[in-house]
Formats: sequence, C-alpha cells, structure tokens
Amino acid sequence: MPFPAVHPALDRALINKGYAEPTPVQAAVLEEGHADRDLLVSAQTGSGKTVAFGLAAAPTLLGDSPQFGPGGAPLCLAIAPTRELAMQVAAELQWLYADSGAKIATCVGGMDARREARALSFGVHIVVGTPGRLKDHIDRGNLDLSELKVAVLDEADEMLDMGFREDLEHILDQAPEGRRTLLFSATLAREIVTLAKRYQKDAVRIDATDKSRQHADIEYRAYRIAPNEIEHAVVNTLRWFEAPRAMVFCSTRDSVRHLQSSLLERGFSSVSLSGEMGQRERTDALQSLRDGRARVCVATDVAARGLDLPDLGLVIHAELPMNRAGLLHRSGRTGRAGKKGVSVMLVPHSRRRKAERLMDEAGIEAVWSGAPTFDEIRKADEDRLLSPSHFEAEVSDEDMIVAKRMIAERTPDEIAAALVRLLRKEQPAPEELSDPGADRGPAKRDRAARTDDGTAAQPWPGERLGADEVVWFRLDVGRNKNADPKWLIPLICRIGGISKPQIGSIRTFPEETRFEIAKTHEKAFREAVAASKEEVKITPSEAPTPGSMKASRFAGKPREDGDRPFKKTPYKRAEGGEGDARPPFKKKPWAPKTDGAANPRSNAAGDKPFAKKPFKAKPGFKKDGFKKDGFKGKPKG
Repeated sequence: MPFPAVHPALDRALINKGYAEPTPVQAAVLEEGHADRDLLVSAQTGSGKTVAFGLAAAPTLLGDSPQFGPGGAPLCLAIAPTRELAMQVAAELQWLYADSGAKIATCVGGMDARREARALSFGVHIVVGTPGRLKDHIDRGNLDLSELKVAVLDEADEMLDMGFREDLEHILDQAPEGRRTLLFSATLAREIVTLAKRYQKDAVRIDATDKSRQHADIEYRAYRIAPNEIEHAVVNTLRWFEAPRAMVFCSTRDSVRHLQSSLLERGFSSVSLSGEMGQRERTDALQSLRDGRARVCVATDVAARGLDLPDLGLVIHAELPMNRAGLLHRSGRTGRAGKKGVSVMLVPHSRRRKAERLMDEAGIEAVWSGAPTFDEIRKADEDRLLSPSHFEAEVSDEDMIVAKRMIAERTPDEIAAALVRLLRKEQPAPEELSDPGADRGPAKRDRAARTDDGTAAQPWPGERLGADEVVWFRLDVGRNKNADPKWLIPLICRIGGISKPQIGSIRTFPEETRFEIAKTHEKAFREAVAASKEEVKITPSEAPTPGSMKASRFAGKPREDGDRPFKKTPYKRAEGGEGDARPPFKKKPWAPKTDGAANPRSNAAGDKPFAKKPFKAKPGFKKDGFKKDGFKGKPKG
C-alpha cells in the first residue's frame, strides 16, 4: 500500500528518501479520523515510529499552508529519553520537513545551553529535547509553550523508568490544554496508561505490535562459553559474522572500557558508548559508525533504545540484559526496516537458567551451540576469499595493468600466497575457545526424558565418566578447612572455566581434596588454572588409593609409640613434672555445718538435707477452711 497523501512537502520528502509504502505503525496513525485526535501508540522498536509521529503531526502543524511561517514560539515539542535518541529524532524530522521550511532546534543535556537558548530566541517551529534540559529552559524563561499545538512523547516507558515523571508532568502542565498529545511507547504498562489518562483527551489507542513477526528479521543464537573466555568469544563472534556494523552490549561502564580496549588491541576499529562520556564524545562515536570509520560499538544499555545505525547486522550480548525489555531493545538495534540481523547471547554455564528465562519471557527461540572456533573461522575466511563477488567486481584499467605485470613477473602460486597473507594481515586473529559442554536443551527439561523410541535419553556429559575418561587434580583445601562440595564445585568451575558436568568424583581428605575432570576439557582446564590468581592452588594429581590419605594429617610427627598414634600420656600435676595418675573420685558423705551458721535448707535432725518442714498455719486459717467472715464479698449496687 502506498503512502496516503499527507502534505505536498512531506510527500516529496518521502519520495526523495525512497519510502515506497508505510510500515504498520505509520499506516495506523494515518488512518482517516486520526488527524485531530490524541494518539496512544504501542509499537516495537525499529518500526518507524519517528516518521510516524512526524506524519501524524503534519496536518495540525501545517494545515493547508504550503510552508511554515516565520519562527516564533514552538508549535511542536518532541521529548525523548536520551541525548542520542533526541539527536536522531531531530535528524529524521529535519529531512521529513525539509521542504516545509521548518526550523528545528534541539535541547539536550551535555550541549551548550546558551547556544540552545539563543536558537530558541531566534524563533523555531519544532523543538526536540530531553526532559531535564527542556525543564531547565522552561524554568529559565527560554522556552515558551504557550503556542504549542502538538506534544510528542517518544519511548514514554523508558522515560518513566528513568525517573522523568515529574519533569514530564512539569513540561506538559505548561502547554495549552487544547494541544494534541501523541504518546509512543514500546509497551502500554499501567504507568503509561495513567499518564495518558491525565494528559490526553479521548485518545485513540493503537497497537501496531505484530507479535507474530516481531522477531522475524532477527536470528537469535546462544553460545555456551566458559566464564573466563568472554572476550575471546566476542572476538570470534565478530570474526565469524564479519558484519559491516556490530554492537556489543555490556552491563557496566568498566566492562565497556575494558572490552573496547581489548578489541582495539586486537585490531578491531571500535568505539565505546556509555553514560560517563560527554555529548561530543558520544556524537563523534556514533558518527564514526555511520560513516564507516568504526565497525564495532561497545556500549551500555544507554544505546539500547532508539538508535538506528545503518547496516548494523550483529548484536552481541557480552553480558546478559537485566530483563525481557532489555533483551528486546538491545536486539532491536539490528533487523530494522526489513533488513536481516543476528543477535548473539554469550552464556556462561552459571547464567544459563537466566538466559533461558529471558528468552521464554520474550517469546524468543534461540539456537544453542558453542562459540565459533579457530578452525571454523579460518575455513570461513577461505570461503569468503573464494567468493564469486571478489572475482565478478569491476576492475579499473590501472588495476589491470598492475595485475598483468604481476602475472608476468610472478607465478600464480606466489601471487595467490601474497594475496592470502595480505588479507589475513588485515584481519584480527581468532582465538582458541573451548565448548563447556554439549547442548542438553533447556534447563527445565527433565533429565530423565525419553527419546522417541521410548529408551532413556543419554546422560549429560560428566554425569557418568569412566576411569579412562577423566584426569585427577588436587586442591589444597581439605576437611580441616571445612571443604564441602557445595562450595568446592563453584570454586573449581570459576577457576578452571568449566561447568559442573565436567567434574566427576570429589574426594575430601584432612589436608586436601582430589577431584576428576573430563579429559575432553583437560587442556583448557590446565591453562585456566595456570593463569588463575586465586589463593587456592590446583595442581595435577593421581587417583587416591584406599587408605593412602588416612595418616596424612600426622605425616610429619614422629610417634613415641610405634603402634598407637593416640597413646595416652600420664597425668601431670599443675606445677609440672610427671607423677602418679589422678586418684579416683570418692563421694564425700553429707554432714551438717559445724560452724553454727544458719542453713535454711537443713533441719535439726541433721540426717536429711531436704526433710519436710512441719506445717504452720497462717493467721485466719482454719483446718475446715477460711473463716466465714474472712471475705465479705462485693457490695451490691
């Protein structure tokens, strides 16, 4: 379906940009009867929401006029949660309203506030900004909303999550009541509905989320990795896919700095993006990605929403997102506008349950496997080198002259070898990786599941390891230090970069612990242990033999008696020296005190210490009962 006619200036802009037909959310906001209505729209990321609200606002802003008049107080205000998204919204509206003569200004944190105030004073038609900076300009008197016709809230759910509710309410309270309010959000949570009821009038609710196709353009993969091989897994994933643009997400700023430095060291053209960076640094980083100077962006979740980068074909979750929304928004940076993309989750064994839970909540089915290995990447490089695209491309006359000279002076083998060397020199070398275990399916699956023929499924690797399938290692922690498999197993997994299935038997002794490791992971385990900086030491060992460790606790102590390690020694008196054994205990007979002191627990007879005392009546007591006149009762009345 082609775009319906909105306004001549905007129609020309869509044609020049190559827009042939609207996306579902754009078609929904342009339906008849929505031109003057408030809109409450939910649409998935990458669905074209910016162009959608730009088109929806046009009838109100321009009407029948071919162009905007002189600039003054803003007619349209677009609010976005982050600086990057605000700048991107402004860029989209700039080309959409280019032929209409619109003056567009941005007000975002981290930029020169005086320059923004000066731009506002010259007169504008559309203002795009972040809540905090817009509120500051309103409080300083730089931003006048008295003429506002349209207010747009983009990614409203994210703004509420970031704590901008009070700022939003302050901004919207300054706008005229007769304005249109267009609220766009990925989800229509209860807080969004509450905000809409307060600031919208008879809003049209539009759900443009196609749940059956929200992941159709994104291929999800989950790689099993060892906890100490995250960086290597990122390198191999980037090398395997060779996407024109890639984004790697981390949870913290420190992780971003460390990983980006590692990628630069390995030869990747990469930039970083996090909240601690200034606006100029963040803008330069994004521009480097857009113009091709950088290929990889390492970022925190600050880049998870709204950013639209060209040819972004790969998203890597180096660290798992916090929740379902984080997973969807991160992955939504790829697979945009009908293009295909890949989202890869790097999952250590300790985080598998969380990864499966996130994917279940998001309705995602991922393909589980090990990360690409060194040999697999080299084979892929060879296939890419022999791709027909390299030989079918047009060759200039100058290049052909050089090629013919090379053929005349060198043999084909020499030319081909030189070409391979040059290409590999330009490519970062892949890393050696180990697969921590074959895929056993979701964790919630019953281990005793049956196959189609009714037989028991094969055991998970490591559950039943034979003597010829394991090697023994020693841990210098024993029962004297409260060694327990409950904390020994996680410790071994963390130090050795393996998972629980690769650990066999565990034997604890007074001074040490010996355990089995599957031979398939012996090499990787040895390397990880050697590189570990833990105080606990793990070394190769032999299998313990019956009774071999019983006396290890006393190995360095000479025995005074050759037959008994625990022979009793004679009793020694307090002043020292050996003496006779302690005399046997004799019970002393009881006798009353002879010093004349009163003993309340004794009797005159002196024969029994606890003899029954004679009864002595208290005053007012009769053997037959209390005196009749002893209690007169409660007075009546």
